[in-house]
Amino acid sequence: MSTAENDAPETSRCPLCGQANQCAIVAGLAPESCWCMKEPVSREALARVPEQERGKACICPHCARPVEAS
Repeated sequence: MSTAENDAPETSRCPLCGQANQCAIVAGLAPESCWCMKEPVSREALARVPEQERGKACICPHCARPVEAS
């Protein structure tokens, strides 16, 4: 396995928590069937994705929720 393959992003994992991101597209399903088309994704969550991982893997439904004020 080459270094490039080792450095390739895991597209089925959330870049924030490492859990399965449940992305329909990665699973080979229609984009409109993805959870992110039906649930809100917080801007704050998207801002937490490291710059080098943006656009490479989706975040998961749990991480996409807005952070609740305590």
